[in-house]
Formats: sequence, structure tokens, C-alpha cells
Amino acid sequence: MNNLKSLYFLVLVLLVHYSVAAQQAPLPTRWTNAAMQADVPFQEYPRPQLQREDWMCLNGKWDYRGGKDVPTALRPKQPASFENVKEQIKVPYCPEAYLSGINRKQEINMWYRRNFEVPAAWKGKQVLIHFDAVDHDATVFVNDKKAGEHAGGYDAFTFNITPFLKKGQNTIIVAAHDPNDGRTPSGKNGPRGDYTFTSGIWQTVWLEPVNKTHISSIRLIPDLAGKKLRVLVNSPAGSKVKAVALNGKKAVSQVNGTTGAYFDLLIENPLTWSPDKPFLYDLELTLYNANGTVADEVKSYFGMRDVKLAKVNGVVRPLLNNKFVMQVGLLDQGYWPDGILTAPTDEALKFDVEFTKRAGFNLIRKHMKTEPQRFYYWADKLGLLVWQDMPAIWYQHEDTTVTRKNFRKEWKAIIDDHFNSPSIITWVPFNENWGAFDVKSITNWTKQYDPSRLVNGNSGFNNNPGYQKAYGDPGNGDFVDTHIYVGPYDASVPDDKRAASLGEFGGIGLFTRGHMWPVENNAYDYAATTTALTDRYVLLMQQVTQLMKYKGLSVAIYTQTTDVEHEVNGMLTYDRDVEKMQVNRIKEINEAVIADGDTLNKKQ
Repeated sequence: MNNLKSLYFLVLVLLVHYSVAAQQAPLPTRWTNAAMQADVPFQEYPRPQLQREDWMCLNGKWDYRGGKDVPTALRPKQPASFENVKEQIKVPYCPEAYLSGINRKQEINMWYRRNFEVPAAWKGKQVLIHFDAVDHDATVFVNDKKAGEHAGGYDAFTFNITPFLKKGQNTIIVAAHDPNDGRTPSGKNGPRGDYTFTSGIWQTVWLEPVNKTHISSIRLIPDLAGKKLRVLVNSPAGSKVKAVALNGKKAVSQVNGTTGAYFDLLIENPLTWSPDKPFLYDLELTLYNANGTVADEVKSYFGMRDVKLAKVNGVVRPLLNNKFVMQVGLLDQGYWPDGILTAPTDEALKFDVEFTKRAGFNLIRKHMKTEPQRFYYWADKLGLLVWQDMPAIWYQHEDTTVTRKNFRKEWKAIIDDHFNSPSIITWVPFNENWGAFDVKSITNWTKQYDPSRLVNGNSGFNNNPGYQKAYGDPGNGDFVDTHIYVGPYDASVPDDKRAASLGEFGGIGLFTRGHMWPVENNAYDYAATTTALTDRYVLLMQQVTQLMKYKGLSVAIYTQTTDVEHEVNGMLTYDRDVEKMQVNRIKEINEAVIADGDTLNKKQ
């Protein structure tokens, strides 16, 4: 009987503990519990466009030390001690997030440690460690030896850790330093960015075995007019490689090429990728050793689509696959109340894309952040156009030799990371003059670096932060872009070389009790009910139609997908639990606007 009482008491204590823990989430989502219970979050393969069979996910519990009083994590020469350290963090959630188990603000210095064993099947292989994002400066030690360091909060990086490994248990220690001082690209995740900071590891960490000769990266450029895919495989220069394109299980094209130089994979009668029909070809790449044996095999995919500007009835507009498609989008900031910059699960990441599609939008403007590769995979697969922003740097005018160099380096790295995604059709280096510098030259550089896409040099150049002089309209790039709240009237009109974009408008709020972040909430304007808010959106889109037909508008991006912390102007509440508008009516008007845009193609 005493044993039963003890067991009952223990169960009661555990229930109370977990009940209290569950209540600590300031605003849980439907995925919070699954994320908390997962021993290894995000077990899905993290790099869909360069897949291999073998890999090991290192997400989950790591030993953790953080804060201003721990050893500096900025480019340390040796790892910090973890003696008597009992605190643990759940990777890949940042220490500021509830899901991490730490839930503290601005640690600045972060130290992570975990052990792992290399599978016996990997014997003789090179072992790579991949970090999909660490904010901002990371140093990696394996068995107390420095394996490498990286600076940049939004791009992936990889180290070959083979020389540091030993039989049996190995120890990895990661030092991450992030002052959140606005002197590196940080977007909304910075001192002027409104929202909770994100620091340290915030995307998946994983191991991968490869041969010494292997494919390090690929670049895919669809050429719809030429009926081909341009392919670049990076590996030891001059190695032989075979590329095979497949429609389902059927091979439709095959070519042999060499690494380090572009070669063409012909695609006869190409099936195009678009939001209406997001067809994706599978791609298999085989790398050969000098003796003809297989060195590496990877799987990928691509979409055949073309993006350019041209005149439609005398008006400069963006064309997708040689047709004007009115771009009706949502500003998507990608914040989560439980994970901040990191979605709680892959299902949650997919949910935002699915909702956008279900509501009749054909575009996402990914605002001031990047996402894991799997976000773009879902956009590719489900069929949504993406405008990709560069996260803003805030104090570019201080120590310009360093800060501006960092911005350029990290912008290039972000483009490289996401270059192959067919859904991304426009790069946006600057937003509303935030940290803007050399906009004209950076816009030109972006266009030259990736001529296969459009570039919007300074979205919302009519707005400006008070702390710096406005750069304004750079006069180049592919869009004349203004932000109008509430709008849409007074939006941009096209000029003789650029299309007109309404990069942000709307922002109408609805208070939803029980589903708001626990701060004072606000919006640009307000509606009292779901019906009233829907009515207002329908009216705005009727006005967008007028601007499209008679003023040359080609893009309209509504603010925003979800509420974000103090902002209550989302189509969904911040926890994604309540649809704040009547989605069937939103879908109806969005599709009507897009259909009206299509009629302009027929007037030529």
C-alpha cells in the first residue's frame, strides 16, 4: 500500500510539473506539444534539392551554457568547460524560444555540447557536419579540436570533421555569439526590429557521410525558351558527371558533363512550373571517379519556368512563362509564438504555405528572414511564387568597412543557398530604406549575379526610418515599389523599364481574445468583426483590380499572413488557431483579381 501511495504521489507531482510547464508557453500553437515531446525535432531530410540516403540528425537535447557571465563565444580559441553543467537546450530552437527549454532573452554568449557516435556503416567515409543556420558567429570544436568557424545568421555552412573523429563516443561543442546590436544583417530580429530576438542555433544540425570525391553543391538554371536546364556541379574540376531528368519514374532526358562548368540537359516539350500547375521534374546526378567507378549519387528536382519583364498592351509587367500573372501575395514574416524564428515542426512550416494557397494567393513575400530549405520545398511543390527579402542591417553607417562588407557577403550566401528553388522569382535586397546603402550598385550586382530572376532594389522606397537619410528610389532594378497603408491608392505606377508593385498594403487589425501575444496590440486600422474585416479586404482588392487595369499595377502584397507579437493585422492569429477572415470569400476575390489580370494577355 505504501508503494502505491508513493507511486500515486510521484504521478501527481509529474502531472503538476507538466501542467505548469505547459502553462508557461505565452501562446501555444497546435504543434507546441508535439515539438516538446519530440526527442529529435525536424527528422525530415533538411536539404531536398541535394539528397543522399545516409545522414544523422543532431537535433534534440544538448548541454547548454549561456549569458553574459560565461566565457566569450566570439571566435574562442578553445572550448568552454561543461563541468557541473546541468542545463540543457533543445536544438534547433533558439534560447529565447519557449520550445528550447531556456526561454531567456539575449544570451549573447551561447555554448552547446553533445556526444555522438559515428555509425559503423560510415567506416572509410568523410563525415560532414551541416549547420543550416546559426546566429551569428559560430565556432565548432570536435573532441576539443577546432573544426571551423562561420559568420552569418541566415546561411548554411558545412565542415569536414573527419580528421577530428575517434572510435566510439565523440564530443561536439559549438560556441555561438550574437550581440543583436544591429551591425550584422538581422531584419526584425534586431534592436529596431520590434520582435523577440533569435540567437544561436535556430535551424537543423546534421551529419552526413560522403566519399572523398563528392558533389559539394549544384546550380540549376531553367531555360524555357531553349528547352533545357543549365546544370553546374561543383566537385573536383573536370570530373565526369551524368544528369538524368525524370517525369515520375520515367527518364525524359540524360546528358554527360564535367564538373566545374555548366552543361545543358535538354528538355523537349517542357512541362512548365507555375502556381496553377507546379510541375517538378526529378533530377539524378551521378559523379564518377577517374577510373569510372561511382563516387557520389544525389537526387534533386527542378521546375521549368521563366521570369522576365515585357510590355503587355504597352505596360511593363512581369511575365511568368511568357504570360502576365497578377501577383497577389501575403507579407510573410515567419514568426512563431513558441519557436520565434523557428517553426515548431515541419508540419507547421508547411501549414503557412498551405493556408496561403488555400486562401487564393499566388505569392509569398518572405519578409526580413530566410527559412529552412524545406519551406521553399513546400512552396515549390504546392505552387507559390516567392519574393525573398534580405534581412536588414540596421547600423550600416557605423564602421562601414566591416558592416557593409558583411551585408554583401551574407546577401550572396543567401542567394547561393536558395538559388535552385523555382518558386523564388524575385530578390529584394532592401526594404523601406532600412540600413540602405549603395542600393543602385547592389541592385545591379544582384541582377548580374542572378539574371534568371527579377530584382526589387528597395521595396517601399517611399518609407524611411527616422535614424538615417532615405536612399529612396534607386531608379534601377525591375520594380517601382511603394508601400501604402492602408492603401491601395497612391500605389506605384510603372515607368518605361520597370513594373509597378505595391510591396505592402492593408494591415487592418482584428482583436481576437485568447489568441494574442501578451503585450499591447496594434494595427494600421481596425475592424470589429470577421465579417467586417472580410468586407474591408474585398473592397481593397476591388480597388487593386482598378489599379491593375487602369494604372499598370502588377503586384499587390497584403500585410500579413499571421499576427506577429504586438501586430494583430494577420489573416490568422499568431497561434494559427483562428482564421480572422472568411477564407472562402478571400479566395474568391483573390482568384477574381488574378483572372482579371489574365484577360490583359488577350488584348494584345
